[in-house]
Amino acid sequence: MLAALLLGACAVGPNFKTPAPPTISAYAARPPAPTAAVPAIAGGGAQRFDAADLPGDWWTLFHSQPLNALIAQALRANPDLKAAQAALLQAHETMLAQRGAFFPSVSASFSATRTRQSGDLAPTPANNSNLFSLFTPQVSVAYSPDVFGLVRRTVEGARAQEEASRFQMLAADLTLTTNVANAAIQDASIDAQIDATRQLIDIEAKSVEILQLQVSKGYAGGLDLAAQQSQLAQAKAALPPLLKQAAQQHDLLAVLTGRFPVEAPETRFTLESLTLPTDLPLSLPSTLVTQRPDVRQAQANLHAASAAIGVAEANRLPNFQLTGDVGSSTLAISRVFHAGTGFWDLGAAATAPIFQGGALLHQERAAKAAYQQSAQQYRSTVLTAVQNVADTLAAIEQDAEGLKATAAAADAAKTTLDLSERQYRAGYASYLSLLNAEQAYQQARVGLVQAQAARFADTVALYQALGGGWWRRADLAKAEFSKDAHAN
Repeated sequence: MLAALLLGACAVGPNFKTPAPPTISAYAARPPAPTAAVPAIAGGGAQRFDAADLPGDWWTLFHSQPLNALIAQALRANPDLKAAQAALLQAHETMLAQRGAFFPSVSASFSATRTRQSGDLAPTPANNSNLFSLFTPQVSVAYSPDVFGLVRRTVEGARAQEEASRFQMLAADLTLTTNVANAAIQDASIDAQIDATRQLIDIEAKSVEILQLQVSKGYAGGLDLAAQQSQLAQAKAALPPLLKQAAQQHDLLAVLTGRFPVEAPETRFTLESLTLPTDLPLSLPSTLVTQRPDVRQAQANLHAASAAIGVAEANRLPNFQLTGDVGSSTLAISRVFHAGTGFWDLGAAATAPIFQGGALLHQERAAKAAYQQSAQQYRSTVLTAVQNVADTLAAIEQDAEGLKATAAAADAAKTTLDLSERQYRAGYASYLSLLNAEQAYQQARVGLVQAQAARFADTVALYQALGGGWWRRADLAKAEFSKDAHAN
């Protein structure tokens, strides 16, 4: 047994090595520069990047108490997150169950039988009786030394699967917080667009009324009236999709926080109530792969695939088992523990596969192919993670420029509107010209709101792309309960 235990220190199959991090040091050909600023407008602040660590509660940087409350509610009650947490607990318990194979199994039994033998047979008991009772208490011990590492690799694979479940749970947590933040931003954006669209409809309706009067007086033609009526119809057609989106965002916020749509919170967001974070963290690509939950999950899946190769190889090698029994067998229960009624036995067995129709060989080859598949999936996940950060950095830069241009257009439309109002009061411009200026301004407002929302959404996307700072979340420390068990 000692020799078997010493041999058990070796395990067949490859020893897993963490993949090397990316050697690149940047996400794009040029480093990200501070973004353009648009003063005195929500979402118009300049943003700069540094190597600071991500905060675990990044959403608090938007300085919105209603948003903080919604995310706290979502983290408490979202069923998808709770399901991921339960899956992690299941994986942990499964790993502990697999670990039990390292130890001997001990079982106890007690049997009582009443037997009458045929008179043509020799009596079984020592008193030569054909009718007797037999009482047998017994303890059995069985142990399979892990000579070739079958158990070791099996437990290693279970630990890796637990690690994958852990990062799947962290990914669900990150997705949930970003979805709530984005839903709040979209809710604010859509409400502002609805307000601007309703004002635009009112302006278009007044223009139609004026043109109808001018047509009746002969001051305008039917073509002008038809064109204006078409613009009114288009403005009205833009409102129902916005109302639909507003209702859907309202329902989404309810479901994300673990409630039915009818129980949706009454909280309404405005872009002015949100603060755009100005100092943005930016991790190196080599650090990114240790922070992204999806990359870490892919790495854990690769580890499990590596352990499966060892399991497949060990299944092709001999298996050893040591057994022992001790107990007592007597005709009277009162003599169970008397001298002379005891028995014991020790045994050893070895089983080796000789012919399985090639099944074990092909299972090993399949395990190696699965490892290659997991390796490529890991690389694909890393590439996608780096792409996400690069795309988000480009979006932050370009959307800042877009907001600057959109704000300039809105300012120009507002200036035109102000001048039109002065000219109208002074009698130099018609009321229809004033309405046209108001129409242009309201259309510019819609574009400005969309550009503002994009800035906030880009910032949320960056925090998500960088991993969300889960390693700094105190409430996620509970997910570390199996950390010590993961040490190889």
